[in-house]
Amino acid sequence: MDSSSLAGLLAEHADLETQLADPAVHADQAIARKLGRRYAELTPVVRAVQELDTVREDLAAARELASEDAGFAAEAEELSAKIPELESKLTELLLPRDPYDGSDVVMEIKSGEGGEESALFAGDLLRMYLRYAERHGWKAEVLDSVDSDLGGFKDVTVSIKTKSAVVDGVWSRLKFEGGVHRVQRVPATESQGRIHTSASGVLIYPEPEEVEVEIDPNDLRIDVFRSSGPGGQSVNTTDSAVRITHLPTGIVVSCQNEKSQIQNRARALQVLQARLQAIAEEEAAAKASDARKSQIRTVDRSERIRTYNFPENRISDHRVNYKAYNLDQVLDGELDGVLDALANADREERLAESAG
Repeated sequence: MDSSSLAGLLAEHADLETQLADPAVHADQAIARKLGRRYAELTPVVRAVQELDTVREDLAAARELASEDAGFAAEAEELSAKIPELESKLTELLLPRDPYDGSDVVMEIKSGEGGEESALFAGDLLRMYLRYAERHGWKAEVLDSVDSDLGGFKDVTVSIKTKSAVVDGVWSRLKFEGGVHRVQRVPATESQGRIHTSASGVLIYPEPEEVEVEIDPNDLRIDVFRSSGPGGQSVNTTDSAVRITHLPTGIVVSCQNEKSQIQNRARALQVLQARLQAIAEEEAAAKASDARKSQIRTVDRSERIRTYNFPENRISDHRVNYKAYNLDQVLDGELDGVLDALANADREERLAESAG
């Protein structure tokens, strides 16, 4: 980045600091949150620039004094060696950020090839993500689910949120989870002890804080029905559950976990909003020839992004050649190893693109 652009970022940071010090700004929490997040994004850049400037100034002074004192010559060498490291750090901080990295997410887990075994594995994936959310202090809420006969899920939708506005939110960690997850194990339904392969699909969307895609009410068909629990037993004596069909796209969203029809309707609209936003993003990316990988929308085990091998206690992510033998821990929510590998690969790719 050239010096004028960098100066612009420093000026923007100073201006944000001034705005955030104004009590009037905090009267609108949405604006305050937006300004606060941008300020937090720019603060590491400002600190890196200040550190680099300080080292360069100290280096100039040490070189000037080196002719009089050999000790300053050694100091100049140490300072000179620091500069490439600090420049590299600044370059990384200046890489374009995913605009949704601070966002909460809506995740859908769907059973696919493998019948009941796939549905049971979808339940395992749900528990894995719920445990991961718990470990990070996030709030996770199951919005809607379709149970299978053996206790798994044919389809389950979950919302995962941070408890406060942050720069690196749920999306920044889970955005690479979309795709087909393949499992290899002896199913509960297998009497001969043979290992089977099945698959479940994960779709994940950033949940917009503000409406970015307008939804025409005339494009919606809204049905209400009674919430039901396991086995189809009625758990609610009123028609509080809501199913919304977006007629132009055929997307169907339902929510039955809130206490009132109004709450379920609002929550279902949020999920629909997130899904339409994701579609709009994909269309825009396609038109712009964006290199972002699209999520797999068919649950075909041949199109897998990750394999969970129970006999070997192995997890393999095929996009970054990641392999570890701690599957039991991963399924208990210890996902950071594989997520760090994916994030590091993404960062290296963006660094290579910026250098090219």
